[in-house]
Formats: sequence, structure tokens, C-alpha cells
Amino acid sequence: MGDLAVSFQTRQSQARIKTQLNRLGNELATGITQDLRGATGGDLGALGGIENALGTLKAYKVAANEASLTVSTVQRVLETVQQTTSEIGLSLLQASEFGQTALVQTTAADARARFATVVSVLNTQVADRAILGGTDTSGAVLQDSETMLAALQVAIAAETTAAGVESVVEAWFDTPGGGFETSGYLGSSTDLAPFRVGPGEEAALTLSADDQELRDLMKAYAMAALVADGALEPDAGERAALVETSATRMITGDKTLAELRAGIGLIEGRIDAATARNSAETSALELARNKIIAIDPYRTATELSEVQTQLEMLYTVTARLSRLSLTEYLR
Repeated sequence: MGDLAVSFQTRQSQARIKTQLNRLGNELATGITQDLRGATGGDLGALGGIENALGTLKAYKVAANEASLTVSTVQRVLETVQQTTSEIGLSLLQASEFGQTALVQTTAADARARFATVVSVLNTQVADRAILGGTDTSGAVLQDSETMLAALQVAIAAETTAAGVESVVEAWFDTPGGGFETSGYLGSSTDLAPFRVGPGEEAALTLSADDQELRDLMKAYAMAALVADGALEPDAGERAALVETSATRMITGDKTLAELRAGIGLIEGRIDAATARNSAETSALELARNKIIAIDPYRTATELSEVQTQLEMLYTVTARLSRLSLTEYLR
């Protein structure tokens, strides 16, 4: 063989050995074979099916995480509202029973401040998305408490009894197309689409700030807040009666909130169960995939050592061949 042919053969052998060396090094580092066709016997259908299933489960995991975050936030919102309502409801009831003008005014003012807190909490957002506004997640779902109270003050201006104020507040919040629906609630009347958290598994969050349970609670706060703003003055008896009505509604609302939280808890449990099933299925599929594409690290390390030896021998032979010449022979 001529020198050019030997040189070409040497470079070809060197490239082949380096390719093997790189492949074995990557396989040893990743634990995954790079020869998928060889590992599957040329049938990639099973491996493709596993990869597709894993991709679907990954999407379900993202949806389940989003659902879990949203639902757990709703749970915390309701917890805050319930705690606030429980505290002020008892205080209002006690104030109405004592009937002292100063105590009624002070407690009603506290309820007015808490009304603002409740509205703010119901406007909570997750990742810049409202959670209690139905399909409208772009911003606040409730008008601020000051705006709602201003509208109610105009509506009750002619009322002189607690029953009259209660009736007007009831109508403002409950009448279809009334004050609350047109200027109080800013969200959508359409519920959010259910979260797809697993194969054939959905978690639906249908609670929104315009649900009747939350409207009833806001009515109670509004009645007490109106007393704080001077409604029914100077009739101390009617003012105390309106505060008592507010307190009674809050105590009832506290029980309703407990029921709502129990329902949210069931949704949280469903999401957690779906997440656990998805995780178990993912682990099983990953194990099945590894059986197909995983390498034997000991065998691969041995092959890597052999290839390294081959490369070293090639370099040695190449070095010796490079020194062959007629001059060297004659010496």
C-alpha cells in the first residue's frame, strides 16, 4: 500500500474509534443508549407510545399544579373571609343587644372596615388572574366597597326603618340587572372551564364572587356599614335593629362559608388524588422506558476502556509508521 492509502486508512480508523469513544462516553454519562434502533430491534412503536404517554402526563401535571394553586388560594380566601365574619358577627350581635349608641356606632364602623377587607380578599388574583370572576380573569371581580356603599346610600336615602333599609339592600344585591350586577360585580357569569388534571379526570371550580352565598354575606356587611355612615339617624332603636339583622346574617353566613370550604376541600382532594395517580403512572412508564433504552453501565465502561486502548494503539502504530523511510532502513 502506498503512503497516501495508509494515511487515509489511518484517518478513517481514527475517526471510527473516536466516534465510538464519544458515543460510549455519552451513554455512560446519561445512562441512555444512543442506538435506539438497535435497542428496540427496529420497532420504535412501543417506545414512541411510552414517550407520547409521558408527554401527556407532563401536560396533566402542569394543569394539576395550576388547579391546585388556584383552588388552594380560593380556600385561603374563604378562610380569611370566614374568620373575619365570625369575629365581627358576634361583636355586632352583642352591640345590638346592649343598644348603646356609641357601641353600635363603633362596632358598625369596624364592620365597615372589614367589608373593605372582604371585598379586597375576594378580588385576590393568582399569576395576575382573578380567581372568583368566572371566565373573566382580567382584573378585579368586585367594585371597591366605597363605590358600592355610595350607591347604597343613595338607594336608602328615603328609608326610615331597619326593615326598609334591609329591603333596599336586598333588592340592590339580588335583582337581576340591578345595582350589584351592573356596577358591583365586574366578573363574568360564566364559570371557568374545568381543569383537566388526569386521564378522564376533571376538577371544576364553579365558585365566583356573584354566587348567592357571597352576595348574602356582602349584604350583611353593607347593612352594618350603612349604619356606620349614618343611616337611620337619629333613631337609635332602628339602627340597633339593622345591626342585629346584619349580625344574624353574618352568623348564618359563617356556617355557609364552612360548607363552601368543605366543598373546596373535596376539589383539593380530587386534585391531589389525580396528581398521585399521574405520578405513579409516570414512574411506571419511565421504568418501562428505561428497560428499553437504559444501558448496562459496567458493560459500557468496559467497552469504553477497550476503545480507549484501541485509540492508544492506533496512535502508537501511526507514530511508528511515520518514522519508516528508506534512510531509516539503510541505517
